[in-house]
Amino acid sequence: MREIVVFSGNAHPRFAQRICAHLGVELSHASIIRFSNDCLQVQLQANCRQRDVYVVQPLVPPTQEHLMELLLMLDAARGASASQITAVIPHYAYARSDKKDASRISIGGRLVADLLITAGANRIITMALHAPQVHGFFGVPVDHLTAIGELAEHFRGRDLSQTVVVSPDLGNAKTATQFARLLGTPVAAGSKRRLADDRVVIDAIVGDVAGRHAIVLDDEIATGSSIVELLNKLSDDGATGASVACTHGLFTGKAVDLLGSHPMVTEVVTTDTVPPPEQAWENLQVRSVATLFAEAIQRSHVGESVSSLFDGVDPAHGPPQQPLPFG
Repeated sequence: MREIVVFSGNAHPRFAQRICAHLGVELSHASIIRFSNDCLQVQLQANCRQRDVYVVQPLVPPTQEHLMELLLMLDAARGASASQITAVIPHYAYARSDKKDASRISIGGRLVADLLITAGANRIITMALHAPQVHGFFGVPVDHLTAIGELAEHFRGRDLSQTVVVSPDLGNAKTATQFARLLGTPVAAGSKRRLADDRVVIDAIVGDVAGRHAIVLDDEIATGSSIVELLNKLSDDGATGASVACTHGLFTGKAVDLLGSHPMVTEVVTTDTVPPPEQAWENLQVRSVATLFAEAIQRSHVGESVSSLFDGVDPAHGPPQQPLPFG
């Protein structure tokens, strides 16, 4: 592993350290300074020449600040004659901007993908893109990891006979169906309409949730408004309680208060793709996916299959399966 060099920006250095611990390499230092005119400058303080360089940086608030750090680090690695440069982006925030759904609107997911490649990225490693089609925005190879296997481990060993997996919307139903298959439970989904960034309406629940404990599965929780709306609808439809599980637990705004005080919520489970909330939260449990990223990096480095990490978990890498019925 001597030819691997790993750097981290300021977004989530602890995650990068966990990756390095699994790889058995030191996290190399990067100097990031701010000039008096508010411009950033990056200097990589480890030899990159003909090395396999990995830059770890989730796009979390302040997102634009961390994006600029990442771009400058990629550019610095390219200028330092790195053999291959991989942007390791555990949370790709701009995946939410994936289509033209209004007049004269920007498609940030594609633009940021172009910026990353222009800056020097030869490969992307990311997890749980909000919109799977964003994978196609990149003109370089993308290793798109999933956390549903790790999240499913949290619930295994329990009596799940009266449990149902619930997707907040029909768009996430495919992932929720695979998650339900891993746990051996039925699946349901909300019929959601988004009115604004923090305002949604759940018109109905597709599937039977009455008398069951719900495991609400989402890729990302920011303000928590969608989840709270879904929880209220689940309560109206007779669900007995809910566990909330997500890959990217941003918990911005009043999300901690909303979810922490909601009578339906028994626990919230997320991963460490983003830093944990500063506010203490008794019912929050964080599972690490650093090992998955470290294994993906190692396999990429030596030319082995990354997708085989998810045999039996990600349906894209297994034999065709029949969908589970709703309810």
